[in-house]
Formats: sequence, C-alpha cells, structure tokens
Amino acid sequence: AALSPWDVMLCVSGTAIACENALVVAIICYSPALRTPMFALVGSLATADLLAGLGLILNFIFQYVVRSETVSLLTVGFLVASFAASVSSLLAITVDRYLSLYNALTYYSERTVLCTHTMLAGAWGISLCLGLLPVLGWNCLHDRAACSVVRPLTKSNVTLLSASFFLIFLIMLHLYIEICKIVCRHAHQIALQQHFLTASHYVATKKGVSTLAIILGTFGASWLPFAIYCVVGDPDYPSVYTYATLLPATYNSMINPIIYAYRNQEIQRSMWVLFCGCFQAKVSFRSRSPSDV
Repeated sequence: AALSPWDVMLCVSGTAIACENALVVAIICYSPALRTPMFALVGSLATADLLAGLGLILNFIFQYVVRSETVSLLTVGFLVASFAASVSSLLAITVDRYLSLYNALTYYSERTVLCTHTMLAGAWGISLCLGLLPVLGWNCLHDRAACSVVRPLTKSNVTLLSASFFLIFLIMLHLYIEICKIVCRHAHQIALQQHFLTASHYVATKKGVSTLAIILGTFGASWLPFAIYCVVGDPDYPSVYTYATLLPATYNSMINPIIYAYRNQEIQRSMWVLFCGCFQAKVSFRSRSPSDV
C-alpha cells in the first residue's frame, strides 16, 4: 500500500507519546518519594498513554510491514483499551482532586488509598473490556455494511465508545465546576478572616480557575471532534476526515505528561536527581497535593 502521510504523522505522534510517558513511568517507579495515591493515578495515566503511543507505532508497522486482518484487529483492540484507560485515568485524577478539597481533613488516610486502588481497578477493568469487544467478535471484518469511520470497529461499537466519552466529559465538567466553587469559597473565607481580599489571594484564585479551564479545555478540544465525528460520520466519507479528527485526539496523550507530571515539583526533583546524579540542597521544592492546581 502507498505510504499515507497521515499514518506517518500518527506514528511520529505515537513515538513522541511513548518517549514522554516512558520517562514519567520510570521516574514514578524508581522514586520512593512518589509512592502516594496521587502519583499512582498519574502513573496510571502515563502508563495508559505509553501503551497508546506504542499501539500507534505497532499499528503503523502492521499496516505497512505485516499485513493481517487478525493482527490489525488485535492492534485496534489494544488502542481502544489504551485510550480508554487514559480517559478513565483522567477521570480518576479529577475525582481525586475533588476529594482532596472536599474531604481535606480525611484525605491522607487509608480510605483514600483504598479509593484510589478501587478507581484504578475499575478504570483498567472497564478499559480492558472495551478493548476486548472488537477482538471477541464485535467487528465488521465479515460485514462491511456495519463498519464505522474507524475500521474494523462497528457503528454500534464506536457509538458506545463516544457515549462513554461524553459521559466522562460531563462528569469531569461537573467536578471541575465544583472544584472552582470550593477554591473560590476558600479564598473568600481567607479574605473574611483577614478582613480584605489581598491581591495575592485574587491572583491565586484566578490562576487556579484558569488552570482548571485549560485542563478541561485541552481535554475537550482533543477528543470532542473525534467523538462527535464517530457518531455523525459515515464510513463512505473520505478517510482524511477520520485522520483529521483522530490526530488531535492523540495529542491529548502528548500533553498529559506536561499538565499532570512535569509541572509537579516532586517529579521535577526526581528528574533532577535522575539526569544530574545529585540534588543541590539550595534548590527548594515544595511538596504539592492533588488540590494544587
């Protein structure tokens, strides 16, 4: 088959995603200071995005080097499971951030650890089931009329995936609105205690709300076009439409490490130790909680 520039861009995107997230996974695994529920969720997100990047690379290889319908089906199922785990991990991080503010006094307890493990088990379990659906028979290899804009997934399959994404997006939107309310309420309470709203409190509140808007806006801008096109698109449409909406969706996995990992000062310190071999005590770092946005 002729080499498609879209497939090349997806492969390049997958390579960048894999490299970025592999570093995050390595730092979290080899840093004892990062063995906390918050970093377990960040590690889950990085692992899911790492697998998604590898899936994009494998999809390119099997499409142009080892052509097989069975292998292609396995690769698509692997990608579905990986991206589903990535989106589910984002939801788990959002829930964790909300709980760290809503239940601030009881957040650092064994109950939080149990809640984190439960969310991770649920996220990966559901993602694995979604990835296995096309492999176990929910595909259009033998019925071309049932194909969706993403072959070999069926129309009903992509509709289920899109509906799941819309539900997760709405839940995240609701939780981030609640987080904004809590942040603003905390700033107002501090202002009442000090009898006036200082400029630093206003700037901190505005920065927190702006960061939340950027996080949710990036997530929506990356995945909404592809999710909508999966519902309204027709398999007879030019494949360029599918590529044009799918490529921005992969960028979300490229941006996630920057938003959720590399901005964190504990991970910055671990990276400093990893690359420099030593830690200069004169460089100060402050441990951050999940509510630090």
